[in-house]
Amino acid sequence: MSQPDPIAKAMHVAVEGGVFPGAVLHVRLRGQLAFHQAFGSAALIPAKEPARPETIYDLASLTKPLATTTALLCLVQDGRLSVDDPLQQHVEELKGCAIGEATIYHLLTHSSGLPAWRPLYERITEEDRRTPGLLGSPAAMKLALALIKQESLATSPGARSLYSDLGFMLLGMLVERVSGSTLAAYCQRSIFEPMGAALFFLGPGGTGPGRTALPDATLVAPTEEDPWRKRLLRAEVHDENAYALGGVAGHAGLFGTAAAVSAVVGQWLDSCVGRSRALPSDLVKRFTARQEGIAGSSWALGWDTPSAPSSSGRRFSSASFGHLGYAGTSIWVDPTKELEVVLLSNRVHPTRRNDAIKQFRPLIHDLIYEEFIH
Repeated sequence: MSQPDPIAKAMHVAVEGGVFPGAVLHVRLRGQLAFHQAFGSAALIPAKEPARPETIYDLASLTKPLATTTALLCLVQDGRLSVDDPLQQHVEELKGCAIGEATIYHLLTHSSGLPAWRPLYERITEEDRRTPGLLGSPAAMKLALALIKQESLATSPGARSLYSDLGFMLLGMLVERVSGSTLAAYCQRSIFEPMGAALFFLGPGGTGPGRTALPDATLVAPTEEDPWRKRLLRAEVHDENAYALGGVAGHAGLFGTAAAVSAVVGQWLDSCVGRSRALPSDLVKRFTARQEGIAGSSWALGWDTPSAPSSSGRRFSSASFGHLGYAGTSIWVDPTKELEVVLLSNRVHPTRRNDAIKQFRPLIHDLIYEEFIH
């Protein structure tokens, strides 16, 4: 293995080119830490602050595999549900509607027919004006459920793939119904604490039931200067719908360091290759394998797999699995080489009008592969 200087150089060039203010790159190879460095700034406004390996990032849609999908795998392992269960079996409000007949499998593979996104937060804040205190409360989750229930399905369940935040909101609610606790509390108790992962959800005020209070918000990299909330977002979730639901949702809301992300991802990889029994190997292999038979889909169960062109670059094998986060985060894992790459950034700081990371992601993954794999 050559010295990883080319990787550091590429990261510095990305910072200088405005791909992101800063980032933390964490690479694990064959179960051992191979690279862990911070680059650039965690914050640009109101003042520059350096990124550090310990910087906490808004993980955005990495919440889907790290929290919601892992929670569902654990509940399947415990015999409390099956991925073939229809949603209405566990969420009684969905009985008798089209989405209620879709299965957990359909939602995990983004083939339920639900649309990608809806601005639920607008309706929730509108209702909050009439009934102050609704925003971020359990009643907001009930309203979101009612609004999703009214959605027409674009296709019949299982027909084709359409990435859907709404589907993972429902899966987060389902975890709560089956586990009998909040998504945040279940994930902390059953996943993050046993795996030694300092991952957590933050509500609008930074504290609350099932959430973690931060002693110092400056540990968290800020995201956007948000035109809706009219403030710079720091230690509160960037995703508007997750914010309106109290900061804890099945599709977004998770925060953590690169090392904390790796602690969970590493258990998926280690269980996949038989190095750990923290997660059942047979279920891990099922959840991370591309599901054939769904038109236009590269999805496994809660995880994505490489498709040309892929953010994982050209080198990761077809057995690889990963996920992206809107705020500038990503995970890619190649079990054939036992290679795990976690890249955390806040590319939406100070504005989301910056998509240069789309071109950078495949380049950095190709470079990491070239430097560490022979």
